Amino acid sequence: MDTYILGIESSCDETAASVVKNGREILSNVINTQIDFHKKYGGVVPEIASRKHIENIDSVIDEALLEANMTFDDIDAIAVTYGPGLVGALLIGVSSAKALSFALNKPLVPVNHIRGHISANFAAHTDLEPPFVCLVASGGHSHIVYVKDYTEFEVLGRTRDDAAGEAFDKIARVLGLGYPGGPLVDKLAKDGDPKAISFPRVRMDKNSLDFSFSGVKTAVINYIHKAEQKGEEINKADVAASFQDAVTDVLCEHTIEAAIKKKVKTIAIAGGVAANSNLREKMTDLCKKRGISVIYPPPVLCTDNAAMIACAGYYAYKNGDVAELDLNAVPNLPL
Repeated sequence: MDTYILGIESSCDETAASVVKNGREILSNVINTQIDFHKKYGGVVPEIASRKHIENIDSVIDEALLEANMTFDDIDAIAVTYGPGLVGALLIGVSSAKALSFALNKPLVPVNHIRGHISANFAAHTDLEPPFVCLVASGGHSHIVYVKDYTEFEVLGRTRDDAAGEAFDKIARVLGLGYPGGPLVDKLAKDGDPKAISFPRVRMDKNSLDFSFSGVKTAVINYIHKAEQKGEEINKADVAASFQDAVTDVLCEHTIEAAIKKKVKTIAIAGGVAANSNLREKMTDLCKKRGISVIYPPPVLCTDNAAMIACAGYYAYKNGDVAELDLNAVPNLPL
């Protein structure tokens, strides 16, 4: 019998709802983004994000059902992101999901946002099965995860400071590119020389797969400030390309090392940074030499969305992972 999951996502600045069939087939994926509201501030303002979620959540859910040609009666369970993320933003989605669960007498399925990003690959690649290694790189997270099974995960590496996407946003701001920074740095870097400037690649120690991006971020900022103090003109495209090259070098090196360590032949990429063209090309080229296949979702499933939450929710639901109505948001929820 088919299983239909309504997914709800509100961890940051996207209000999203989706209906997914059997954890793989996306019937609808509605996303209301707040980027235009936060651009003027150069980043997400939590209070604004929470208010916009309140305004949009009901209409987004209604639109997701309409697009899927379904009603609440057709839904088997409601999956919702309950962490990690901005606590005020998370609470809007969690409260809505709890209200629907109570009113409709439908199971409530709590979903970890990072697991959601990983699960986007299940929707994008219907033949994908564990085990595999997944790099989750976004504005708030940088994890290397060994996906043992659909609901079993082992973190092999994580950032010690800035997430990769956070570093992209900060460098974009310093370069005067605007927000969100990741796509803008990627676009500018195409006109630059990635070997023009040598920025650091940090390795914590030989046995660690953890990341640290604060050093490369600081190095870029110092490079720009020194040039400004000397009255020298900088080539912004070269700076963007060299910075991006340093970050993607480390992401690829550690992820491939993890795959070799776990003896898997598939690497998945997920999260907003997974849409970065340099990361995709570099990871694909390096893995090809080692006989490892690389997969990643389409861009719409890389950034925050509810389809990935519904996908993860399906496997959690089948595993019996349901919550009571006292479910709360957990902003620092670990994987």
